[in-house]
Amino acid sequence: MRFTRIPLYAAFAASALVGFGAAAPAAAQQKFMTIGTGGVTGVYYAAGGAICRLVNKDRAKHNIRCSVESTGGSVFNVNTIKAGELDMGFAQSDVQFNAAKGQGQFQKDGAWGDLRAVFSVHPEPFTVVARKEAGAKNFTDFKGKRFNVGNPGSGTRASMEELLAAMGWKLGDFSLAAELKADEHGPALCDGKIDGFFYAVGHPSANIQDPTTSCGAKLVSLTGPAVDKLVADKPYYAKATIPAGLYPNNPEPTQTYGVLATVVASSKTPAETVYQVVKAVFDNFDEFKKLHPALANLTPQNMVKDGLSAPLHEGALRYYREKGWVK
Repeated sequence: MRFTRIPLYAAFAASALVGFGAAAPAAAQQKFMTIGTGGVTGVYYAAGGAICRLVNKDRAKHNIRCSVESTGGSVFNVNTIKAGELDMGFAQSDVQFNAAKGQGQFQKDGAWGDLRAVFSVHPEPFTVVARKEAGAKNFTDFKGKRFNVGNPGSGTRASMEELLAAMGWKLGDFSLAAELKADEHGPALCDGKIDGFFYAVGHPSANIQDPTTSCGAKLVSLTGPAVDKLVADKPYYAKATIPAGLYPNNPEPTQTYGVLATVVASSKTPAETVYQVVKAVFDNFDEFKKLHPALANLTPQNMVKDGLSAPLHEGALRYYREKGWVK
């Protein structure tokens, strides 16, 4: 499969922020809403831009203007929505589960009862990438090496810590446990500053395309007893395969496991806002799926149930009932 890099990321953000011409209502009548995403080279940012593009297309009718914000990722988005500083955001399905149940990284604050699910999006396999010279064949080969575990506040970091705990490892088992953001780990790998990184991302991703193209980086399978136990014990995990040849210099399939990307909100996010976002996506579903390759295989029936641990937001529920997808 030949990967063609699609220069949509900046365009999505621009369309989300700039909107569509002079047909917009007066500024005083507009309602502004912001979706928290992730790093600008990740799929969250592109998918968020795709959503806002579709919302803004009809903003003359509903007076809602949508914009995306690049953020630190899943945990940051959940906490920032909780603080009332974002209207909606992307979160890994495991992060949504933990926030809804008050587990993992949310154990200190307890379950967040106002968390609401909107829909799930693309699968996010955990992707381990090694510097070509590192010679890593398995994840265990990174012991004693320089490895990027992800920035605090990201779903990637939370998942990394859960994997390490299952393996009986600590951050100190790496000679360097770097905390680079997703947009930084590829350049650091190619510059020889780290030997590998772990990243939860939808595929194909420019973030993985860049180091595999620029410095021949290798994808490393993530398998073994610890992974098997996590998948068996945790409802939000599933085995996954990154196809052979999806990225340059990686002709073999990569076995791993992962989560789903989900979109979440607060019960305090206005129902009409969420309804119009959901309507924009599903009324223009064929267009939505074409806006990024990671979205190509989505189906509404799966998106309204898979990977969702929090109750559905009332605005989303209204639309799904109209469609007959939820009783």
